Amino acid sequence: MTTDETLARWWQALTTELGISPDADPEALLDLAGTAAHSVVRPAAPLTTFLVGYAAGLADADRDGLADLIARAERAAEDFA
Repeated sequence: MTTDETLARWWQALTTELGISPDADPEALLDLAGTAAHSVVRPAAPLTTFLVGYAAGLADADRDGLADLIARAERAAEDFA
């Protein structure tokens, strides 16, 4: 099984376990995690994705709103470096 296949299976399994069906792009979240890990420090990756998800939940963000939050977080990580 490839990494992409494993991640797709994990996404499906975890969203099912949590009882959610997010309108999110997992690839965009992985890109954000990579930016945070390389621009800030590696442990910033999970913290960054959690905070973006938390902000999206509080704002009841749709797909476009989540994309905006991801873009803002990426800029913040890049500017932090």
